Amino acid sequence: MIPYAFFFAFVYFAQIFMTVVPEQHWCRVPELGNLTVEQRRHLSIPLTEEQNFERCVMYDVDWKSILDAGVSTPDRTWPTKECHQGWEFNYTDVPYETIASQLGWVCDKDNYPATAQAVFFCGAIVGGLIFGWIADKYGRIPALIGTNMCGFAAGVGTAFANSFWSFCLCRFLVGLAYDNCFMVMYIIVIEYVGPKWRTFVANISIAVYFTFAACLLPWIALGVANWQVYTLITSVPLGLAIFTPWVVPESARWLISQGRIDESITILKKCERLNGKKIPDHILKEFRETATEIAKESEQLKNFSVLDLFRSPRLRRNSLLLFIIWMSIAMVFDGHVRNVGSLGLDMFLTFTVATATEFPADLLLTLILDSVGRRWLAFSSMALSGVFSLLATAVPIGIPSASLAIVGRFAVNISFNIGMQYAAELLPTVVRGQGLAAIHIMGYVATILVPYIVYLATIAKEIPLLILGALGIAGGCLCLLLPESTGQAMPQTMDDGENYGRGQRFWDVPCLLKRKAAKNAKSNNKEEENGRY
Repeated sequence: MIPYAFFFAFVYFAQIFMTVVPEQHWCRVPELGNLTVEQRRHLSIPLTEEQNFERCVMYDVDWKSILDAGVSTPDRTWPTKECHQGWEFNYTDVPYETIASQLGWVCDKDNYPATAQAVFFCGAIVGGLIFGWIADKYGRIPALIGTNMCGFAAGVGTAFANSFWSFCLCRFLVGLAYDNCFMVMYIIVIEYVGPKWRTFVANISIAVYFTFAACLLPWIALGVANWQVYTLITSVPLGLAIFTPWVVPESARWLISQGRIDESITILKKCERLNGKKIPDHILKEFRETATEIAKESEQLKNFSVLDLFRSPRLRRNSLLLFIIWMSIAMVFDGHVRNVGSLGLDMFLTFTVATATEFPADLLLTLILDSVGRRWLAFSSMALSGVFSLLATAVPIGIPSASLAIVGRFAVNISFNIGMQYAAELLPTVVRGQGLAAIHIMGYVATILVPYIVYLATIAKEIPLLILGALGIAGGCLCLLLPESTGQAMPQTMDDGENYGRGQRFWDVPCLLKRKAAKNAKSNNKEEENGRY
């Protein structure tokens, strides 16, 4: 999972550092080119009521006459006009030229970075539909190769974009790879690993490799100080996915659901050789018989689609809850990622610190998820994220608000990874690829709004965190309505999915249930001993 975790981080976060705009910018006045930067700005740019230089307005005078007259101090009664010859930027906070500063995505075009990000998520919607279908129809491996190669080709193309529309086209195509470039691999692993190790294997790659790759991104951008080179560095590695068939085995669960039992056994035999373990013949025989039965039950696979998730009441309810919960998780997570520039600190350092919380969050998740359970931990982490996001709006901008927002990010990191694993465990194998794709597509739809939510910080810096806080609390409460999947076998057929979680009670917690079962077992053993005596 290591390279795919890197690809995921590069596809998801890279665009932030391509389109960031320096905080200070002002109108370019070519006639004043012989003056120093400070002299130009002082003479040509009006001041706001807060005594800051205007970003989008300049004085409208005959600069040749002004220079000939030796005027060095502006007259505040001079007429003004909007910038029409470009902008100058103070590259102190963002020490390199981005495509946004290169093409002047400021003032009346300051929504362009948000729109380009929204276009990226529109591509993710299409990619989810295409590659989710491919994953269930033709296999996990073709989908994994296809999605990463799309990200590779379009990412390289992004480096040569020279207009807003060409940039949007490339980002739409890169969006086809989000987040399928990792999620398909995630599904393969989930479908191989038994319940005991599922939490560990599913989360450790995100905790270590996804986090490390994401934390690298701002420093790659600062190191190369060229948005085009940075784009190539974060796109070319995705081309390594072409070697996937020689490294990653096809999902044995998917092969069984397709009736390709011999192929699944061949893969397990390879695992047997690599692990130095011998699978007893009677186990293989039992496996073949069970797999044959499953294949027969899945004979109608070709007729299954994501719509089948809504044909029976319990599966329909669970599916709708997964859709809504994932939409809220995706919006809160992405909102915290993109709101780092509004926290009043250096965005590169703040992004790194906030992203680094992924590691302790996933480590904590790995340690306690199987004890606390998916349901209660999802609820508590989402609710805590919401509470700390709201608290961040009640303190001064800077270190206080950034600290509380980072704690909110830490909590939603836990929710994000639970959400990916939870959905995979609740959906039947026969529609797991399409179902997860549909859930994530709904997340992409919701995330289209996030760049505009963050953009509201231009009105008041508290607005994004207020919205994210409310979403976190609401989404967390909905998690309590899902069945618990800790320690349970994943559903294989549609009937398994419909019956999943029957008999569970609202207040059930896995660690308490285990303790109660152990106590009952001990009591029963004692009664048997007393009976013998």
